[in-house]
Amino acid sequence: MSATTAAQHHDRPGQIMAGEMAEQPEVLRRILEEGAPRIREVAEAIAARQPRFVLLTARGTSDNAALYTKYLLEVRLGLPCGLTSMSTTTAYGAKPDLRDVLVITVSQSGGSPDLVASTRAAREAGAITLAVTNNADSPLAKVSEYHIDVLAGEEKALPATKTYTAELLALYLFVEGLGGGDGAAAKVLPDLARQILDRQEEVRTLAGRYRFAERMVLTSRGYGYPTAKEAALKLMETSYIPALSYSGADLLHGPLAMVDNVSPVIAIVTDGRGGEALQPVLERLRGRGADLVVIGTQAEVDKASAGFALPTDGVVEEVQPILEILPLQMLAYEVTIARGQDPDAPRALAKVTETH
Repeated sequence: MSATTAAQHHDRPGQIMAGEMAEQPEVLRRILEEGAPRIREVAEAIAARQPRFVLLTARGTSDNAALYTKYLLEVRLGLPCGLTSMSTTTAYGAKPDLRDVLVITVSQSGGSPDLVASTRAAREAGAITLAVTNNADSPLAKVSEYHIDVLAGEEKALPATKTYTAELLALYLFVEGLGGGDGAAAKVLPDLARQILDRQEEVRTLAGRYRFAERMVLTSRGYGYPTAKEAALKLMETSYIPALSYSGADLLHGPLAMVDNVSPVIAIVTDGRGGEALQPVLERLRGRGADLVVIGTQAEVDKASAGFALPTDGVVEEVQPILEILPLQMLAYEVTIARGQDPDAPRALAKVTETH
């Protein structure tokens, strides 16, 4: 759906989320054209300090962007990474030795007190601190030594869409810069994102399968795993369907038992090594008669009950998650509309979640 189309549906629930989803190609282009030089500058400054380890700190949607970054850093650069537990410092007062450690804190708003407190504590403990936010004036940006603005523009919808893909692209460019790369593989993304978002009717048809779903399972491996987690989060916070996300390897270690011939399963099959590693899981799911929907290549979609074929020919595996999440954002939106709910107003949620 284009921004113009979204505006024409001003009386429809979910108008804000729809409009912000439609902005994503423009946001991606803005990062590539306007944000990339600053991202490279930050990456080069940090690379010169030769961090020995990376810790990633985030909550919610940004935590899934952080997990994506963990894959990038470990696979592309061989840098060991960990996802932090903020309560070790904010609640327990632990004081780890973080000299020569890069601490990356990812947050759309940059306003959650625990993110600010843990980043301040990390800096006091000797860490190199980098904030990645959509608000250059946020408390998190101010307490961090370095900052990257994801340039997504104000996000009003409670379900984060454009800030998530903006975080992914900004972090991809940062990791590329850290390793001396130019990030040229990302240049195809704005046009491909527009092609995907223009297929709203296709997603609306797919959403009909889940209107009465009581539970869903999402799975992937490698770079696609953060996409499964983010898609599950979007489905839960908008439609309230319990959506469970698993690495394909973890799904085989027990949870597969809950899958039967009426269980909806969405598999994100990245075109690359992650998708290859997921093949035994897909075979087991088909063997159990699962209602399997695939987000991936046309060949993978053809082997499933249904799916959404992604334009991934010639697109490197590392940036495919920026495309993979788009039909799943639209799916969460369409399922929520079909269930008579408003994705702009999820119950019990606030735009800035103030955890301590």
